[in-house]
Amino acid sequence: MNNGWDQNGKGLGMAQIARYGVKWLLLAAAAGVLAGTASALFLALLEWATATREGAPWLLWLLPAVGALISYMYATVGGEAGKGNNLLIERIHEGRGTVPLRMAPLVLIGTVATHLFGGSAGREGTAVQMGGSLAAYAAGLLRIRPEDRPLLLMCGVAAGFGSVFGTPLAGAVFAAEMLTVGTIRYRALFPCFAAALIGDAVTTAWGIDHPHYDMGGMPEFSILLLLRVALAAALFGLVSAFFSELVRTSKAVFARLASNPAVRSAAGGTLVIALVYIAGTRDYLGLSLPLLSDAFAGESDPFAFLWKTVFTAVTLGSGFQGGEVTPLFVIGATFGEMLSGPLSLSASFLAGLGLVGVFCGATNTPVACLLLGIELFGFDNVGYIAVVCVISYLASGHTGIYSSQRIAASKLGRRRLPEGTTIGTARRRKQRS
Repeated sequence: MNNGWDQNGKGLGMAQIARYGVKWLLLAAAAGVLAGTASALFLALLEWATATREGAPWLLWLLPAVGALISYMYATVGGEAGKGNNLLIERIHEGRGTVPLRMAPLVLIGTVATHLFGGSAGREGTAVQMGGSLAAYAAGLLRIRPEDRPLLLMCGVAAGFGSVFGTPLAGAVFAAEMLTVGTIRYRALFPCFAAALIGDAVTTAWGIDHPHYDMGGMPEFSILLLLRVALAAALFGLVSAFFSELVRTSKAVFARLASNPAVRSAAGGTLVIALVYIAGTRDYLGLSLPLLSDAFAGESDPFAFLWKTVFTAVTLGSGFQGGEVTPLFVIGATFGEMLSGPLSLSASFLAGLGLVGVFCGATNTPVACLLLGIELFGFDNVGYIAVVCVISYLASGHTGIYSSQRIAASKLGRRRLPEGTTIGTARRRKQRS
């Protein structure tokens, strides 16, 4: 009864549709309230952690020890929760929809500690994992049928993403699009939209505000402008692929250097401290939101995108907790602003396109990213945002930050991929060939 027809091939009646709507509205509301409240708590703690770190610079010296504690905590009690977002993707694909409740407090504690002591990470992964974990817990309490649990898990993902960034429409489509490259689970859109909208409303009701950035007015259209935007979009896709591969390589290198997770994180924390003194600034620690403001003002360092990429790859690769999305926003915006000179375009215009484009290439979610751009910047530049999303998506190839993300078909349609191929297996197959 998922496509408008009953088991006898007859169209669904209004009563059945109404029951379905009420059922999923209530379940989505439960997921939204839980995820929205968790996001509000997380964002408040994150703001406190950032302010505390900036007021007490000496905390950075404790980063190696804290990293070791985080990894020890995950190794001893984390279990499958250590897979993070990839566990959510796997569970939804498997049709199980079961995620351990401990994922929520573990990722919350781990991410806040990472930011408090100076790791370079984001917030999307934490919000999505908390939303998914709490939704799965609610499914157990409410005794939801096993076949409905993956959809409720998607509601938690949508509510987590939408509430942490204040972009509910993008959050809803992101949850339906992130599972498989090239397809969207349309059945999930109604409950995911409801969950994301409610989650965002709950986070706002708790007094949480989200930062806003301005791309400026729409430039006058010309073929030359379109070509320059297309070139920038292709570069955004390559930067996103570089980020994804550098994080993967960082994880592999740290794993080879030390078999003990605590030792890996201690080494990563030490390297972050060294990078601070090599770069001569602490701007790349934490979320680095001031760098976003600098990018839109045309005032960021030309190599800011590269420094943020390296800091984040070391932090996440060595086992610290946190998301990739906010770093991707910073990397995309600062890279876009860097291109503004060579391409003779407005810094704020390219910073906005870069923010959306690099995120799109790394997550393989062009429709969600189009909506993200609209929610963040309005409709003025929607045509250019669409061009950037499509080209960056193609230019990033079969790479991405979610190794469990399945590939429905080759992006360029040149070859047929075996069923069940993921970003991770496609990468390994390419390395062997």
